[in-house]
Amino acid sequence: MSLTLELMNWVLDMVLQIIRELLGKVTMSSEPVNVNEFKALAERALPKMYFEFYAGGAEDEHTLKANEEAYQRITIRPRVLVDVSRIDMSTRMLGYSISSPIMVAPSGLHKLANPEGELATARAAAASNTIMILSFGSSYSVEEVAASCNAVRFFQLYVYKQRHVAANLVERAERSGYKAIVLTVDCPRMGRREADIKNRMIVSKQKNVEGLVSTEVDADGGSNLEAYVNSTLDPSLSWKDVAWLKSITKLPILLKGIITHEDARIAVEVGAAGVIVSNHGVKGKIPVIVDGGVRRGTDVFKALALGAQAVLVGRPILYGLAAKGEHGVKQVIQMLKEELELAMALAGCTSLKDITRSHVRTERDRCQSML
Repeated sequence: MSLTLELMNWVLDMVLQIIRELLGKVTMSSEPVNVNEFKALAERALPKMYFEFYAGGAEDEHTLKANEEAYQRITIRPRVLVDVSRIDMSTRMLGYSISSPIMVAPSGLHKLANPEGELATARAAAASNTIMILSFGSSYSVEEVAASCNAVRFFQLYVYKQRHVAANLVERAERSGYKAIVLTVDCPRMGRREADIKNRMIVSKQKNVEGLVSTEVDADGGSNLEAYVNSTLDPSLSWKDVAWLKSITKLPILLKGIITHEDARIAVEVGAAGVIVSNHGVKGKIPVIVDGGVRRGTDVFKALALGAQAVLVGRPILYGLAAKGEHGVKQVIQMLKEELELAMALAGCTSLKDITRSHVRTERDRCQSML
């Protein structure tokens, strides 16, 4: 069974390479002009199963759609007659300098998009002078990605029922030069991704856990990824386990998946170095990073105005990788940076610290103004 899956993946890689070469001739005269256009290119380049794996969400995908729509309901309030001849988008994350507040989100199995997978993504992030968060479910190991280029990167961690797996990965990430651990805390079980079930999504073995746990599961006619995740992740993970994680590493720990202000405050209390997704309740005590729905530089501007220190970009990175490999990832990041720079200039902001809450108007603001 394992050999058959490996052979199937190899054949798909070869077929994808041929498709990309053919598509390259067709799309040379139609370069994407914004990040959204990479999605259509990725759909043409990938098998249906893989594209829907990247593009899809759980059940009716309401949250997936709402992530993007939420930004559209926020308007920017520009200030005029400001000297914007020089714009500085640089910032620092956990003390590390990056060229802009746009970082690469953790997303798994980049090799489904391109044979070089996370190696290409890592090189593109390094060339863009930003931080990549390597996914626990990456196609290449933490060591292979670390050796691909010299850059600052973080490692995303899921905690298995067998705690020695997490301990092993944390130790390897620290030894390989990763600068932070990003603990995903909102996934006691995997959401029901119906497209993956219909497609009978089959993925190759998890590279980072080879030799640590068995990766063979019975998908019972559905998605073997869902079956594998639900059979291995530890649903008992709780706040006390953050202390355990801190006890086995010297690296700072960010908690990914914080949504409520109540949980954000607890994150501060347990000593998290930062939170991802939440933008409530921490009052500047730790960095806040927003993940999900960013498709325009104006989205980045709005997130910063609402209190974020940076944003994570996930699906567009995968679309760029599928369409144009390493160069596509660079293009996605560069497009967002250029749009952010334009938004800052039009809003009268010359640096990120100039972007304040007064620069945006939300639905709540509009409702309050009518009271």
